[in-house]
Amino acid sequence: MQSESEINSEDHGGLIALALISLVVGAVSGFVAAIFRLALTQADYLRTTFIAWAHEEKAAGFLLVIGIISAATALAAWLVRRFSLEASGSGIPNIEAVMQDGRHPGPPLRLMLVKFLGGVLAIGSGLALGREGPSVQMGASIANLFGTTFHRSWADCKVLIAAGAGAGLATAFNAPIAGAIFVLEELVRRFDTRIAIAALGTSASAIAVARVLIGQTPDFHVVPQPYPGFGTVPVHIALGIIAGIVGVAYCRAILGALAFMDRLRRLPIELRAALVGVIVALLAWFAPDIVGGGDAITQNALNGTDALLTIALVFFIRFGLGAVSYAAGTPGGIFAPMLVLGAQIGLLFGTLCCFWFPGVASGPTAFAIVGMAALFTAVVRAPITGIVLATELTGSFTLLLPMLASCFAAMAVPTLLRVPPIYDSLRERLLRD
Repeated sequence: MQSESEINSEDHGGLIALALISLVVGAVSGFVAAIFRLALTQADYLRTTFIAWAHEEKAAGFLLVIGIISAATALAAWLVRRFSLEASGSGIPNIEAVMQDGRHPGPPLRLMLVKFLGGVLAIGSGLALGREGPSVQMGASIANLFGTTFHRSWADCKVLIAAGAGAGLATAFNAPIAGAIFVLEELVRRFDTRIAIAALGTSASAIAVARVLIGQTPDFHVVPQPYPGFGTVPVHIALGIIAGIVGVAYCRAILGALAFMDRLRRLPIELRAALVGVIVALLAWFAPDIVGGGDAITQNALNGTDALLTIALVFFIRFGLGAVSYAAGTPGGIFAPMLVLGAQIGLLFGTLCCFWFPGVASGPTAFAIVGMAALFTAVVRAPITGIVLATELTGSFTLLLPMLASCFAAMAVPTLLRVPPIYDSLRERLLRD
């Protein structure tokens, strides 16, 4: 029999090996996810330039925009159907299924290729999808490759898969702490020393590599926000209640759009995706800035430059477009579209509060930042991840108190209404199918 010291020595050796592999996984995941971000930036530029040129061609240009965007969306769906069905959507429910159900194998390497190419095609075409979905699943795929290559146990492979997913999220939003917390709060839903070490290692090395390519500044630029007073807590709780109600509606909209697509199963998935592409193309023709991942819309909300009527109109369009885009069956996440909606909810609410209660409420920008965290919490039910993500995205460390108040209410509302978190519902669909 082995002595206790020998067992501890083996445990330490295994932990050291796991930590070292996690650093490599994070570096590779950060590089791939950063290249993916740069590819999406270039795709957005090409789409905008192409649409501007097409307007000069009038009717021919209009038909060309519809044809190319719908064809690109259909091609993204074809890649999913032909090479990796797991690449559809955000991929986070698939990773959660791997974490919670040993019957699901780790994500294969081909999934990473489908996520990359399909994500560039779908999001680059203008679908309202987030880059974090492909980045998360690509990180998990890379982690599974390294875990099997170094002959780690299945338990360690699962740790690496979760950590690799966190590295993908960290790189997608340039938010290393949020990436590590996401692993513990959402993917595994427990604190485990080995998982925490791997998650911290992958997120740190991913950001160290990615920032060489994408820079070190937060994704969104906002003016420094003052510390809010205690008197603003009730107002932020009210914002959280509104975000909770909107979060419930958004969850149901996504599930409703997926159910509608299920009723069209007699049509090829490529045709269904092409129909979504036509909707996106029509919007892109008349309002090219309203489609795509939505970072520019979020930045405008944080700047507070748009009129209230414009903000409300864009909110309702993006609300429906996000649900329809997710139902297309192409690679893409829901985090970035949620950030758009959360910032707009906060800006609308904050502008009205500043008008009605100028002595109590803080500036509209602060409400927009808090709204991002609150809506994320309402939909995903991961409040710590939401708070840290909004903080890292904007560099607004002074708003932790209002974020706590709003996220408290935003989490309570859907819980009391017995609406499950969106990824729980999506995972149930996955297991049922």
